Parts: sequence; C-alpha cells; structure tokens
Amino acid sequence: MTSPKDSRPSKPLDPQTELVTSGRDTVAQKGFINPPIVRGSTVLYPTAEDLHAHRGEFQYGRHGTPTTKALQQALMALEGPNCAGVGLAPSGVAAISTALLAILKAGDHLLVIDSVYRPTRNFCDSVLKRYGVETTYFDPLIGAGVEKLFKPNTRAVLVEAPGSQSFEMPDIPAIAAVAHARGALVVDDNTWATPLFHRSLDQGVDISIQAGTKYIGGHSDIMFGTISANAKTWPLITEAIRLLGVCAGPDEVFLALRGLRTLAVRLAHHQQAGLEMARWFASRPEVLRVIHPALETDPGHAIWKRDFTGATGLFSIVLKPASKQAVDAFLDTVTLFGMGYSWGGFESLVIPFDCASYRTATKWNPGGPTLRFHIGLENLDDLKADLERGFAALKAAG
Repeated sequence: MTSPKDSRPSKPLDPQTELVTSGRDTVAQKGFINPPIVRGSTVLYPTAEDLHAHRGEFQYGRHGTPTTKALQQALMALEGPNCAGVGLAPSGVAAISTALLAILKAGDHLLVIDSVYRPTRNFCDSVLKRYGVETTYFDPLIGAGVEKLFKPNTRAVLVEAPGSQSFEMPDIPAIAAVAHARGALVVDDNTWATPLFHRSLDQGVDISIQAGTKYIGGHSDIMFGTISANAKTWPLITEAIRLLGVCAGPDEVFLALRGLRTLAVRLAHHQQAGLEMARWFASRPEVLRVIHPALETDPGHAIWKRDFTGATGLFSIVLKPASKQAVDAFLDTVTLFGMGYSWGGFESLVIPFDCASYRTATKWNPGGPTLRFHIGLENLDDLKADLERGFAALKAAG
C-alpha cells in the first residue's frame, strides 16, 4: 500500500525523477521518507496454514526484506521497461560470477570482450575453466564480426562498454543481433555509465551487471553489485541467487538506496568535470593522447554518441614516453588524487595500469605509460594545480 502522494502517475517519469521517487512507501514506513534498515533472518508466520503455504510477502531474510524490496523497485525503474527483475549481490564480482554461473554449464563456450574487467577474466580463466566452460576473448571493436568466433556450443557473449581501463566502445546492438540469431545470450558490465546514461537492456542485452560499489554507492563505503535481467533470463538469475545463497547485507542495501537518490546529480557533475579535465589533459605537452569516449577525437565517440546519453568521471591518458621513476614521481607528488583501486566515489583517484600482459585477442601498445583517472567532486582549479605539481615532478625526474 502507498499513500496518495506516493502513487505512481500514469505518464512515464524522467529517470532523474524515478531515482528520487521509486521504491518509496511512506505508509509502510510510518511516514518516514527512507525505508528502515531491516536486519533479520527468521520471518514468523501467524498460522500453521500460512507456514505450510509459505504465505507472506517476506519468507526469509536471505530472500528479501522491505529494505531490499525498496532498492529493487528503484533499480527496476532506472533500468527501464525491459527489466523483469534486479538481483542484489555483495560485490560487483559476485554479481558477475553469479550471472555467469546462472547461464553457463559444462561444455558451453563463452565469448568475452578482451577489454573486460580483469577480475572477470580471472573468474573465466579459473573457475569456469575448471567447470568445463571454454572462454574465447575477442577484439572490442569487432562488432558484427564476432559471428566468426561462434561455435555450435556458444552460450553467451559478455561485453563491457566501455572497458574500465582502455575504454574501447563495442557495438552492443550489432553484437546482440548476432548473438540472438545464434541463440546466445548477451551479458553487459554497465558499471561505467550506469543505466542512467546507458540502458543496455533496451539495446538487446539480456543481463546487465553493475558494481554498485562505484556510482550507486557514490561514497566509497560499500561493496555491492546488481544483476538486472529481461523476462527471458530473470528466472535463471533468481534460481542462481537462491541456490548459491547470494545475499547483500542490509546496511549496504540501505546505503545503496540512499546513494541512488542522488545518482543523477552526482553523475551530472562527474560528467562535466571529467570532460573538462580530459580536455585539459589533451592540451598538456606531457600527454600523448586522452582515452575518453565522450571526446570528439576518441575512436569510439560515434558509438558512444549513438548509444549513450552521458559520460562519467572515469577515463585514461597515455603519457609521452617516460621512465617508471618519472611516473612514480608524478604519482607521489599529487595529493588530491589518491592512489587506490575502484572509483565512482566523491574523491579523485589515479592509478597506473598496463594491459599488455593479459590482453590476448588484441595487442596493447599505447605508445607510453598509461594512467587511469577518476574525477571526483573537488574544485577543478585545485585539481589542475595539483596535477601541475605532478607534471613538474615528472619532468624533474627525467
């Protein structure tokens, strides 16, 4: 039951409005705007008949609580009309592994984009391999040409748009068309853009995954993952979640819902700040090129412009040839850019990376050292001044 003020209008709402209003039930919440954090395992039944019939909105804490229901409703609204359900996981990696285990079996063949998140690659090359699933990696720019890699037992194609280090933009609609024609499913890691800027389920993707640790949480204080699925694959996802015992903690669920309410505002800032900083880097003499799909000069810009409605604060740069000592001097000098993995929080980050040792379908040879930046919510003039000091240290170190 919802109050009159919480009832849904017949006209579709803008995603920004959905983020603020979906999943709210102020009657059930005794008038409070936010749902309470429900910590619980056992749910009591009033009668033996109810117990035998498993009658009740909630039956066991692992299967859901009022808090998880509120978050799932809000996420479904964000994902759009092609979303049949959203599963919650304790991390992004758990969301990826659960989704793959839900749709694959021994003897299957999986196609994975070569720019995929490295923990995903590690899972495919270890656990899936031990379970008899073969993985083939493909060029992120292959598009419909992925068809030549299909085998009779190809069950699924996993994409990531863009890759969270090298930022190639795959043509998801073209890949999905080929996959579906061959009876395969398409899984997308949509963490970079979130469904606010990229509704991949609307573009032929069957399962969309996010590391909610990043932009949904928004404050670098939770581990969380989501698995969104269309009507065809949602039963597979729900079964896997139930049988594997996948469960997100109540505090993380509450914080994810709180973060979701401000996602549109934060991503608008991350987008504007990220683009301004990317263009600033492009003007620097120390920088060979900037890898950001929303830049007009980026090779993936046309696909980004066609398929996405926005960009976020994560991108990479290629420095002109420099020694490791010089790059380390840069990293040790900047103070507003923390050195740490993950991204999507309020703070700016930088890490060096090199894909050469683990890319197998394509060669990674960018022409110089590579750095990945996340642009947070700090003042941009302060960030630029910090980087100026870093570049001075890089130059001094030779």
